[in-house]
Amino acid sequence: MHDNDEDRRHSTKTVEKDRRQHGVYSERRQHRVPVKKDRRQHGISTRAVEIAVAAVMFGLGLVVIFDSRRVGYGWADDGPQAGYFPFYIGLMLCAASAWTLLQAAFSNRDQAELFVSRKKLRLVLSVFFPSLIYVIAIYFIGIYVASALFIGAFMYWHGRFPWIKIIPVSLIVPVSMFLMFELWFMVPLPKGPLEALFGY
Repeated sequence: MHDNDEDRRHSTKTVEKDRRQHGVYSERRQHRVPVKKDRRQHGISTRAVEIAVAAVMFGLGLVVIFDSRRVGYGWADDGPQAGYFPFYIGLMLCAASAWTLLQAAFSNRDQAELFVSRKKLRLVLSVFFPSLIYVIAIYFIGIYVASALFIGAFMYWHGRFPWIKIIPVSLIVPVSMFLMFELWFMVPLPKGPLEALFGY
């Protein structure tokens, strides 16, 4: 009888201990604070873009003002001088730019607001710089050769097309443009040394 009482007490203590441990574990699980990962994107903020654009426009306004003073911005006997209206347009441009600059610099808006993320900016620049090089290359090698190189480069770097597709497309499109504008419409476009070899 005594042994049975001891067994029951031991079992009760074991169950209570398990319940306490389980309760503490559950309480810890309930009060566990999840760790938030920092998923903020990095890039150029809207405030930085506003400040940069406002500063550029302010500088442009100053150029207009000083150039208007150089050519004359007063009122002559025969009417307003050449720089009269540009002078006041420059003043308004500077005033608007200064107001925008002050608003962007001292506003209470969230500084973390992104204008463009770094990833998207890289995508934009990957199109902008080749396009800029293409425009500059037209002056030296003509629009047809530059277009062939431009199309081929885009198909290779952005489209990941095989060369068996890149070469025909990058040649067919400029040749078609040449036939259309130079021979059929008789509209001359910028040409380079290659076209000069064929007498164009």
